[in-house]
Amino acid sequence: MCMAIPSEVIAIENGMATVECFGIKRQASLLMMGDEVGIGDFVLIQAGGFVAEKVDRETALETQAMMAEALSQPSA
Repeated sequence: MCMAIPSEVIAIENGMATVECFGIKRQASLLMMGDEVGIGDFVLIQAGGFVAEKVDRETALETQAMMAEALSQPSA
């Protein structure tokens, strides 16, 4: 199973996006994206470090909030 948490694009240079999620920044390739990706967009990154798709802002923020809540719960 694979789970992707939406990450916000904070910079783009030479076909690479710098994205941030929960304060962690990483690089992801835009090579596989057919859609235009811009700063402020939210994206999902697949294994291998490629941006797989854009996610609308409202859905992205809701997903991040649910993930933050799940991660703050003590494990059973």
